[in-house]
Amino acid sequence: MPLGRHRAALDSAGRRRQARVRVVLAVLALLVAAASCVAIVYNRASGPCSTREPVLVAVAAAVDVAPAVMEAAAGFNRSRAAVDGRCVLVQVAEEPPATVLRTLIGDRAGVLQERPDGWVADSSAWIRLARKQGARDVADGEVVLATSPLVFATRRSLAKRFTDGRTEMNWRMVFPATIRGRVAPTDDEPDVVRVPDPSLAGAGIATVAAARDIVGTGPEADKSLTAFVRWAQAGSAPDYRTMLAAVDDRSFWNRPVVIVPEQSVWEHNRRPAQDPVVALHPREGTINLDYPYVVTAADPAEAAGSRAFADWLRSAGVRDIVRRTGFRSADGSLPPFEPGPDIPTDRPRTRPSISPLVIDEALEAWSRLAPPTNMLVLADSSKHMAEKIKGGQGATRSTVALQAARTGLQLFSASTNVGFWEFAHGLAPGRPYVERVRLGPINEPPSGQIVRRSLLDELTRTLKPHPKLPSSLYDAILSGFRAVSDDYDKDRNNTLVVITAGRDDGKGVSRQELLDRLRREWDPDRPVQIVMIAFGDDLDRDGLGQVTAATNGSLHVAQQPGEIIDVFLAALARRLCHPTCPTPS
Repeated sequence: MPLGRHRAALDSAGRRRQARVRVVLAVLALLVAAASCVAIVYNRASGPCSTREPVLVAVAAAVDVAPAVMEAAAGFNRSRAAVDGRCVLVQVAEEPPATVLRTLIGDRAGVLQERPDGWVADSSAWIRLARKQGARDVADGEVVLATSPLVFATRRSLAKRFTDGRTEMNWRMVFPATIRGRVAPTDDEPDVVRVPDPSLAGAGIATVAAARDIVGTGPEADKSLTAFVRWAQAGSAPDYRTMLAAVDDRSFWNRPVVIVPEQSVWEHNRRPAQDPVVALHPREGTINLDYPYVVTAADPAEAAGSRAFADWLRSAGVRDIVRRTGFRSADGSLPPFEPGPDIPTDRPRTRPSISPLVIDEALEAWSRLAPPTNMLVLADSSKHMAEKIKGGQGATRSTVALQAARTGLQLFSASTNVGFWEFAHGLAPGRPYVERVRLGPINEPPSGQIVRRSLLDELTRTLKPHPKLPSSLYDAILSGFRAVSDDYDKDRNNTLVVITAGRDDGKGVSRQELLDRLRREWDPDRPVQIVMIAFGDDLDRDGLGQVTAATNGSLHVAQQPGEIIDVFLAALARRLCHPTCPTPS
């Protein structure tokens, strides 16, 4: 997610907007007072409370918990809490946590018009992230308003099918079937488990943490986590309502399951349905989403009013409100009121290994793996690619390499920018490559009507090696590196992917000349990494490794066709440390 680090000052227009908002809230306060036929009342603790110049507290709340917070605020406003004799008036607005976060850290894009004085997020992870990103005036300490465990939600009829097939929901289901050792899911398990977008929803953040916790750490774990991220991106949704609506959509997936907070299932099932949604707990234990309130006001009076509201949120009346709106109590011990037959009332077992540290590390991993890619692919079509590969049952390096490219193409989301060059010495006059697809959005056509994804898929099926043409590997790498550097996109991972037999026939720049130029031209503030995927066992690993290391990239060698997916995932997993990755062994 794009997280800025600089605090933006309010311009004069912003101050005028702020003034207008304050005036409107003041009028609302006067109307409340007039309706009550009172101008001066007495607060329990603070004495006289005047509504003439109320302390106005703007609270931003995550969408699912906002109705409960609004009801709590209405009771608070009726109580006439006071700050220095002035009544405190709280107004609550639904706001996505990511938008509030960007506002608090001073980002300039995708922010609220006004900074809130209090914030109810759908996970404490957002508040920890705000503090890490340098947000000012985020007070220490939070008040947890409610909790809701993550559940695997599906239609009641499907839940029965899974039970009959003795299939328990488990966290490994968030990974593609290939990571779980099979080509496709069985008929007795979900064919897709959709995950909320971690850039937008606390349930998504918690699911990333569960995925990281399941696979552990190390190179193999990084590959699995990378596969999860790619799979999750393809099926993520911006909010829980959209995800639950997809459970009822039978036009594409046959056995869909979504991961959402239990409360969203409660809310969804308030509407009558022939096949309602069931909340299922994962066998390894779940994760409780907490809904913390934190004071974010800079003005002393508004901060005091926000703290008074925080105290109100601890009251027994508010505990009843959250349970009446489908949440569990703040400590998780009490279930929602009237949960219905499809939500378990027992307190779910939690996964103890998922600590705040694990959640924060998982969110950092997602932030590295999820951003879109700006990627140019160089495909070797020299004579070396016509050679047979060991264990390939007669397949050439070109056949296996292009199969790998076709597999990798499926891992990239609609937000990817991609281009494709073919290279061999003598293929085109005056340059070491031919541009087959110009770099640009994968789901848009470079020209004509056919989008890049379809063009690339066709190229991976039809491109043939040239048995008489030598390789121009080093020249093509230098040209490709410069092309990606010229088209550098600061909001994307900028990568040159080289699919090759790993040989250069000395028709252009030498390896040393290539290394010198890469080291001179590589910019750590605009990093372009070279990822090389080489096929065969008779190549210069050390030399190729030096070329990729010059850009903090990586070399991956596939000797068997079955290694293709692992090679691609290992290459993508480099994002977890780029641009400071150690040189791979």
